[in-house]
Amino acid sequence: MRRPVSYLSMRSSRAGPYAARARVHCRDMRRIHRTRRDWAADLGLFLFAACFAVVSSPSIPVPDDMSPAWRVAEQTAGGLGCAALLLRRRWPVALAVVLLLAGGQLSHYMTGPAMVAVFTVAATRPWRATAWVAALAFAPLPVFLSQLPELPEDRVSSAVTYFALIAGTIGWGLFRRSRQQLIASLRERAELAEADVELRAEQARREAREEIAREMHDALGHRLTLLSVHAGALEFHTSAPRTEIARAAAVIRESARLALSDLRDVIGVLRAGPEGERPQPELADLDRLVAEARAAGGRIELTGPPDGPAPPPVVGRTAYRIVQECLTNARKHAPGATVTIRVARTPEDRLTVEVHNTPPPAPDPDPRDGAGGGQGLVGLAERARLAGGELTAGPDGGGFRVRAWLPWPAADTVAAAGQG
Repeated sequence: MRRPVSYLSMRSSRAGPYAARARVHCRDMRRIHRTRRDWAADLGLFLFAACFAVVSSPSIPVPDDMSPAWRVAEQTAGGLGCAALLLRRRWPVALAVVLLLAGGQLSHYMTGPAMVAVFTVAATRPWRATAWVAALAFAPLPVFLSQLPELPEDRVSSAVTYFALIAGTIGWGLFRRSRQQLIASLRERAELAEADVELRAEQARREAREEIAREMHDALGHRLTLLSVHAGALEFHTSAPRTEIARAAAVIRESARLALSDLRDVIGVLRAGPEGERPQPELADLDRLVAEARAAGGRIELTGPPDGPAPPPVVGRTAYRIVQECLTNARKHAPGATVTIRVARTPEDRLTVEVHNTPPPAPDPDPRDGAGGGQGLVGLAERARLAGGELTAGPDGGGFRVRAWLPWPAADTVAAAGQG
């Protein structure tokens, strides 16, 4: 009894090297974890391969002398090929090679499983593996074309359909892989964008914390320094007249009240939100600041601020903080020294702030109060820079001098910029 000749039997000569390579890949066993979705996809492809074989079998040319036993053998081999698709995730290339070679030796019942295996390779494996599998699938094409005039019409139609299905399967697999790569790329970009948003948010929180730290250093440091000065005076001058003790106690009480008020403002920022929601000092508040320092016993000479319209809020607030920090440093590092403050507006549309203190007349009785890390001057320089100005500081004639300039554009210039 003669075995039926399939239109893929011409591939038998290529079976040796690919079968050996398939055995090598079969030894590379990997554990694959399938989700419910994966199992559903595998069962769906299994049913597709089986239904394809059943639906297409009536259109396949069959020799007249084929025995029923051989047809049963073909159907059994097709069923095993469909069942082997459950291994496509573990050995995709090896399975595709085996099914392609078996399809050329047995019957068209292997075409459906072979299509699924080739699709799996094209969709999941590297380009090189896909190219090798495609070359194996189309290896019989030159031989088929050379024998085309001698083949019956039904055999030619069946072979053309087979090669068209394999080509479409490979194309669909490549499209699926490209789509998965695109989705992975978009997901990665989304994750990078989310990380960038988180980084910007963290940077904003850090800047807010730094701003709050500067506010606490400038405002609370000023008040607490006044407390320290008067408490030290009471400690070292226990025989002072009762009126002076009462005046110092009043200053201590008022400074403590103002310190608590500043602390409530800072806590309000932490709870509520932006800095603009609470009152901020302005350039016109310098007189009140100097009066408080003089009431604490400081010798201060103030020139300015200039008359006329007030500067922009950020400029006035920055100038106020500069003077406040300089007075705090003078009380801490040069107690009893004379402090000269000059605030003026220059023709170059600038607000200049200059604070100079003379050498202290006597050493600090409690040097612990003067301990500092220079963070105040660093914060002042940062404030000036953020306001668009510049600040310099350093020793001068035994004392210390701080110079700063801040931009103060004319009102007509600001209006023109707003209209532009």
